[in-house]
Amino acid sequence: MPACLEPAPDWLVPDWRVDARVRAFVTTRNGGVSTGAYASLDLGYGAAGAATRDDPAAVDENRRRVAAHLPAAPRWLQQVHGCRVFDADADDPASAAASSAAEPSAAAPIADAAVTRRAGIPLVILVADCMPVLLAARDGSVIGAAHAGWRGLSAGVLEQTLAAMHCAPAQVAAWLGPCIGARAFEVGADVREAFGAREPTALRHFTAHGEGKWLADLPGLARQRLQHAGVMEVRGGTWCTVQDAARFYSYRRDGTTGRMGAFMWIEAAA
Repeated sequence: MPACLEPAPDWLVPDWRVDARVRAFVTTRNGGVSTGAYASLDLGYGAAGAATRDDPAAVDENRRRVAAHLPAAPRWLQQVHGCRVFDADADDPASAAASSAAEPSAAAPIADAAVTRRAGIPLVILVADCMPVLLAARDGSVIGAAHAGWRGLSAGVLEQTLAAMHCAPAQVAAWLGPCIGARAFEVGADVREAFGAREPTALRHFTAHGEGKWLADLPGLARQRLQHAGVMEVRGGTWCTVQDAARFYSYRRDGTTGRMGAFMWIEAAA
């Protein structure tokens, strides 16, 4: 396994109490070659056929730069705001090649979370306002990464990821990455009702913001869901992508924008 560079100073690294073999970081928008609205470390190609997309060659170079910090090519996903979990350990060789390739193909897994027990397999979640949630057994035996926008979160993506880890939730630590903050996330009544229908106490994470509008606390909702599932240690969730344009991409703020990546893997024993 090749030696990995340490995360760049501008990137976020979880401050959690897990085995040192668990490695993770979240990139910021800085340090790449993309220009304009995508400047500069854009890791997402955008949807095929979209009216605006970053230069694929620039994204290739950005991903190459991040790859120097990883033990192997990451397992990219086709994220669809759902709650399907990809088991990287059960991946077949053809699918593995597709999901670790440069520009995603139709063969890359359609999922919004991934888990692994094997060393040297980097999981990755792309975000630009949705929240990356990283999960790890304290002993480093299994890890999971989830893409938690409001749709996936309300549908149970975190609970599904925990179930796929096959580890007692009390033995799992969670870290919440940068996302749209509670002062910026205006939603309609449908979003509030989606959470309240499943757990009435979730309504405390919504603040009235004009007629039929609410401000939603996405990190607060995630913490509640994790704690109800049995995860007692939950850290992070303090960075707002909308409010810090110098450091983070934000779809809600800019519309046309790039994507940051949350990466996670288990380091092989020396």
